[in-house]
Amino acid sequence: MKKKIIPVIVAIVLILVVVAATFGMKVIERFTYSKERADLSEYFHISTSDETAIMLGDELLEQKARNIDGFIYLDFNTVKNYFNDRLYYDQNEGLLLYTGPTDTISSAVGSTTYVQDGQENKEIFPISIIEQDTLYVAIDYLKKYTNLSYQVFEQPSRVQIFVQWPEVKLAELRKSTAVRVLGGIKSEILTDLNKGDTVTILEEMDTWSKVKTSDSIIGYVENKRLKNIRTEEQQAVTEVEEPVYSSLTRDHKINLVWHQVTNLSANSYLSEMMAEAIGVNVISPTWFSLSDNQGNFTSLASTDYVNQAHSMGLEVWGLIDNFNPEVDTMEVLSYTSRRNILVTNLVNTALQNGLDGINIDFETLSEETGDHFIQFIRELSVACRANQLVLSIDNYVPKDYSAHYFRKEQGIVADYVIIMGYDEHYAGGGVAGSVASIDFVEEGIANTVAEVPSNKVINAVPFYTRVWSTKGSEVSADSVGMGMAESFLSTNGVTASWDETTCQNYAEFNADDVLYQVWLEDAASLDVKLNIMRKYELGGVAAWKLGLETPDVWNLLATYAGE
Repeated sequence: MKKKIIPVIVAIVLILVVVAATFGMKVIERFTYSKERADLSEYFHISTSDETAIMLGDELLEQKARNIDGFIYLDFNTVKNYFNDRLYYDQNEGLLLYTGPTDTISSAVGSTTYVQDGQENKEIFPISIIEQDTLYVAIDYLKKYTNLSYQVFEQPSRVQIFVQWPEVKLAELRKSTAVRVLGGIKSEILTDLNKGDTVTILEEMDTWSKVKTSDSIIGYVENKRLKNIRTEEQQAVTEVEEPVYSSLTRDHKINLVWHQVTNLSANSYLSEMMAEAIGVNVISPTWFSLSDNQGNFTSLASTDYVNQAHSMGLEVWGLIDNFNPEVDTMEVLSYTSRRNILVTNLVNTALQNGLDGINIDFETLSEETGDHFIQFIRELSVACRANQLVLSIDNYVPKDYSAHYFRKEQGIVADYVIIMGYDEHYAGGGVAGSVASIDFVEEGIANTVAEVPSNKVINAVPFYTRVWSTKGSEVSADSVGMGMAESFLSTNGVTASWDETTCQNYAEFNADDVLYQVWLEDAASLDVKLNIMRKYELGGVAAWKLGLETPDVWNLLATYAGE
């Protein structure tokens, strides 16, 4: 009997031993730290040997830098989007430009030199280079115009860049440990840390913390490994002083009216046109228009007109437009040499005729023209500032489709940003409606002053109304002056009534199967608009255009401007 039981017992013991061993191995495996290491090139998303990862603050950017002969280069779009949007690349003429308050600094692509204040300066590295059809800018050149600090690390190649220096939380290692991809002992190892090393704590959890090492690797370590946790102030880089743009913005409200001048003889009618106007302090004649793709323009400027306006107490801000259908504004503004021709001749013409300012009215600009347009404004502002000419720019009511006009930058470098607070509904738009309802006007003002100092903002009001006619599905409109709109209603025996939604007098009637609708621009609607402008403490009012008004509007405008 014993001989039969002993083998059974042995077998059971062996089974138990195997089970125990298996269980023990699983327990050991469960609580054993993984020694698997992550691929750092994969972690930094580096796929080729010439790429350098960019760590901006605590963010790993998708974009890559280049390390060329020991110098770090950032692609131009990264420079614009993250570091300094005032650098400008003229692809047509191969130039890298930076325009400040008083000068434009220029460097030819691929060159080690740059020209500032007429003097040639030399670096020990190419300032910019082209690689695979992409422009790269040396970070050491960028540092001339941007407060930043950077440090380069190898294996894999990466650059840590700081442009902000907030308070940070630091800790030291109690003992040597590994930094892991995720919070868990089975996660792959990114790098090893020694006892006493310092890390930056980015996020604290129950048992693990997300940290950044001194060589800019972000991962996780166990909380039990950390000690001496504290916060510290970082030393900010302040080598580059913020540029100061002096301004000719007036210490009184602007009351501007545009005077549409289509030929030289029209200049002689200034006195007649202004006979009933009171309180106006700026007149803007439409004298200049781009005439070709080389930066030239036609001129109807008259020194006699300017002298007469001055004798009436008016400043004269000559307007230049881009309305010539034969001119491609992109072609003009995307060449530095052509912008130089335009700026030089425009300022010289203004000075020769005694003008007080220049008003830019470039409309329907394509999105791709935006960067070139704002560079033109920067360059023109330098010349205007140097010659005491007021620079103002006309803008659409802010919408997503006009963001490329860069109103915020206009508000920094120019003296006035003018909102063309009209054409909410326009002929050809297919929908009848107000030219400038009060909500439309206030939205335009509010969105502009969110980007531009209110004392630099001028809101333009319409002296015109549209008479809408709808027959079936066909919608059309005629633009008429204030007096003509009132006469139209009177002739048809129609009386307008106040519409609280638009804050305008509104009328409609049917005749010969046509629905006529009129949202009147008159003294009553203007009064409400001026109250909104008071609310936002704007720098003034403008009106399009002289000759379309009724006499009763002048007292309202004069009262507003004199407050």
